[in-house]
Amino acid sequence: MMDMRKVMLLLASLWFVAGASAQTIEPLKPDATTPPGLSATETYRLWPDRAPLATGDSPSETPTLTVFRPGGRSNGTAVIIAPGGAYIGLSSVLEGVEPARWFTTRGVTAFVLTYRVGKYGRLPKPFPDGARAVRFVRVHAAEFKIDPSRIGMMGFSAGGHLAATTAVDATPGNPDAADPAERVTSRPDFLILGYPWLEGTQTEPNGHSSYCDFVASALHETCNPQDYISYYPTKHVSSDTPPTFIYHTTDDGLVPVSGSVRFYLALVANKVPAEMHLFQTGPHGTGLGGDDPQLSQWPYLLQEWMRARGLLAEPPRDSH
Repeated sequence: MMDMRKVMLLLASLWFVAGASAQTIEPLKPDATTPPGLSATETYRLWPDRAPLATGDSPSETPTLTVFRPGGRSNGTAVIIAPGGAYIGLSSVLEGVEPARWFTTRGVTAFVLTYRVGKYGRLPKPFPDGARAVRFVRVHAAEFKIDPSRIGMMGFSAGGHLAATTAVDATPGNPDAADPAERVTSRPDFLILGYPWLEGTQTEPNGHSSYCDFVASALHETCNPQDYISYYPTKHVSSDTPPTFIYHTTDDGLVPVSGSVRFYLALVANKVPAEMHLFQTGPHGTGLGGDDPQLSQWPYLLQEWMRARGLLAEPPRDSH
C-alpha cells in the first residue's frame, strides 16, 4: 500500500497550488451574446453544454482551456498542457502556467487544460476532456493562428496519464457530426510526458493500486482497484501513437520510473519515434526542473527534440 504520509504531503501541496491559481482562471459562463466561433476571453469551455458524464454544470464539472499566446509571431505549433495532481487536484501553476510561458517564448501557442478532478473526476470522466481539448484546438486552428497538423499534448504525473491515454486511444473525427469539433481527430501530433503516472491504476502485490489509495485517502470514497486496471495506456500503444518525448528521474519516490521505461519500450516495439531522458536523482513534481542545475536542463533537451522534428520552425507564410 502507498505510504499515506507521502500521499497527504503531496495532496497538501497540490491543494495549495490549485487554490493559488483558481483566482486567476475564471470558468466561462454561457453567454447568448457571444458570436459563433471563439469568444474574446482567454479561457474557453470545451463543450457549449454539459460535459459528457457530468452530473451538473458547476465549475468543477466544466472543463476548460486557457490559452497563452506568444508575445511575437506564432510559429504554428500548439501544445495542450495537462497538469498533474493525482486526479484529485491540479498543479496548475508549476505544471501548467509555467510550462505554458516557457513555450510561448519559443513561438508556441500553449493551452492549459483544466480537466475534471476530485469527486467529479473519478476515472474515466477526465478522458473525454483530453480528447475534446485536442479536437477543440484543432477545429479552431485558423482562429488561433496555428497549424492543425502541429498540435501536441503534454502531461505531468496524472496529467501524463491523461495525455498518454488521449494519444493511444485517439479516434478519428465523424464527418457527419453536428458539432464541428467532433468532425476532427482527437489524436495529438506529438506527445510530451513529464514523470507520468502511467501505472497508477495497476494493482500491486497487496491488491491495492496507488490510484485507489489516493481516492480513499483524499475523497474518503470506496475504490475497487479491479474497476480501473483497464486504464493502462502502455497496453494500447500502437504504430499510430504519436512521436513521444519522456522525462523522469530514477529515484522518483512517488511514481516509479519503471512505468515510463515500459511505455518507452512499447513505443520502440511499435516503431514509434521516441526519446527518453532519465536523471539519476530528483523528487516527483519538479515541473521544468526549478533551480536544480541538472533537472533544469530537461526543457532544453525537449527544445532540441522539437526543433529536430520541425516543431519550432516558422510555418509557410501562406499556410493560414
